[in-house]
Amino acid sequence: MSQPRSAQEYARTALALGAVHAVPFAIDDIAFDSRTLLKCMFGCDEWGKGPTCPSRPGSLKPWEYEQVFRRYRTGVIIHAHDKKTSQDVSFEIERQAFLDGLPFAFSLSDCAGCTECVGLKGHPCADPKKARPAFHSVGIDVFATVAKFGLPLYPLHSRDEEQNWYSAVFLE
Repeated sequence: MSQPRSAQEYARTALALGAVHAVPFAIDDIAFDSRTLLKCMFGCDEWGKGPTCPSRPGSLKPWEYEQVFRRYRTGVIIHAHDKKTSQDVSFEIERQAFLDGLPFAFSLSDCAGCTECVGLKGHPCADPKKARPAFHSVGIDVFATVAKFGLPLYPLHSRDEEQNWYSAVFLE
C-alpha cells in the first residue's frame, strides 16, 4: 500500500489521464441542494428506469446522500468534454486512491460504461461495480459547485454545442 497523495496530486494525475480540468476541492466547496431531485423527477427521461437513478429502489434521498458525503474532507472535480472520459478518469483516480490507502475513495460520474444501457430496458445492470450515480442525482448542484472554480457549465441551446461533463472523486 502506498502513501495517499494530496488532492492536488490526484488532480495532476487526472489531467495526465485526459481531463480538460481537474481541481481539488474541500467538502465545503460542494454545493448541496436537494432540489436537484426535482430536475431528475421532472426533467429526465430515465426517471424510474436507470440503475443509478435516485428513483431506483433503495436509493438514498439527496438529503441522506449529503450526510454521507459530508464525512469526506476533500476530493477532485474532473471536467471533460465527453462522458466516457469523465467517467474513466474518475474511476482511475478512485482506484489509485484506494490502492494508496484511502478505502472510502468514491467516484461520482454519469455512467458511460456501456454503449446502450440495458438497465434502462428493465434488465440488471451489465457492470454494477462501475455504475455510479451522477453528481447531480445525489443532491449536488453541479452548476454552483463548478462555478466556484471558474469551470464552464451552461445550458446547451443545441446538441451541436460542446458539452461539459463533470465527475468527482471524494477522497478519504
